Amino acid sequence: MKVWSWVVGALALGAVGTAAGFGITAQRELAALEHAPAYSLTAPPPLLEPVQGSPIDEQLLIDALTPPASNPDLGTFHARISSANTGEVVLDRNADEPLRPASVTKILTSAAALYQLGPEDTLSTAVVRGAQPGEVTILAGGDVWLDDEALDDLAAQVSASDAGQVTSVSIDTSLWDGFTEFPDTWDPENIDAGYVAPLQPAMLSGGRMDGNTEGDVPRSHTPALAVAQALAYRLGADNASIADAPVSEDSQVLATVESPTLTERMRVMMRNSDNVYAEAIGHEVALARGTTNAPQAVLDTLAEHGLDLSGTELADCSGLSDTNRIAPALLDTILMQAATEAPLRDLLDTLPVAAGEGTLETRYDDLPGRGWVRAKTGTLDETSALAGTVTSEAGNVYTFAFISNDSSILEARRGMDELASVLRAF
Repeated sequence: MKVWSWVVGALALGAVGTAAGFGITAQRELAALEHAPAYSLTAPPPLLEPVQGSPIDEQLLIDALTPPASNPDLGTFHARISSANTGEVVLDRNADEPLRPASVTKILTSAAALYQLGPEDTLSTAVVRGAQPGEVTILAGGDVWLDDEALDDLAAQVSASDAGQVTSVSIDTSLWDGFTEFPDTWDPENIDAGYVAPLQPAMLSGGRMDGNTEGDVPRSHTPALAVAQALAYRLGADNASIADAPVSEDSQVLATVESPTLTERMRVMMRNSDNVYAEAIGHEVALARGTTNAPQAVLDTLAEHGLDLSGTELADCSGLSDTNRIAPALLDTILMQAATEAPLRDLLDTLPVAAGEGTLETRYDDLPGRGWVRAKTGTLDETSALAGTVTSEAGNVYTFAFISNDSSILEARRGMDELASVLRAF
């Protein structure tokens, strides 16, 4: 019997923890399980206009929430639920006390990015003429969402330029000089397990290998070099390398491509809880603030917008570190602002739909929240989290943030799904 079986643990379809021995084994075992086809649905309309709903019996709601909120399967459980209609808190279970959050950390990173960068922000990747004939250099611009189409576009532009026959492609990664490439709170085994890659400012699909574009598949240990190699192949060049020194700003630009907008990149990141994408967004926030400390840049941005960060600790921007600490009250406040105020408006639309997509695709099949819960998941060893919104049958909108520590993942996950689903009836 495998270790993870007798503790009834399992890892999420999204980010995983740094305790690689247990975590990676569980992830691989769970990935082998078969699931029924995911529920196909059209996502409910965005819940972002002034909220209109129906009055409810608050005592009935509290009475309905109390048993599932007291479920012992939730372990150490802190939570908050609020009404977007009234702004009132309807459930508070030690919500001001931080716990290990796992990937709901990405909600903080996304909120900071929307505040600092704006939803239409994009990233540029350029190819410039090298110092010697036949040489070109990629100027990495922080776009770790690059794909075959982008590389084909760059190659076509270079071929149509006056660069002549390209014999060597290098990549300048100096944009992220000064950032930590691989935090010491991460386990190096998570690279081959598919959960993260060394943080370099240009990657193909988050550093995934062998043409994969999503999922927890092995990632490159040299993702920026892989981009140079991919362009070199397209141009018929024999050599690919990391640039020895930053390229001059005066170098002739031969080709450029733009990333998707920030909102589009967030949606890809949130759907499958991609750690590389979250870290890249955090790096962009940091650069906009003139620093190389991305977690602190996220916190500083949120503090400037009046959020209470008491007890919050961030070692990364993705939630992969098990030293992060976040209070449910902070997460719920961010979600409330997203539901009721313009600056964070795009955040809710990036969250997966229950039983419909991403890390919620195989959850809620038999629960009332199916199709009506939109939430970010979080999973590390003995850690489960869920934070998002629910639209009720009466048209009321609720925001919620749940964090469970010291619990078995499958049981805690089910308990949180049941608690969120209660809101559907009110």
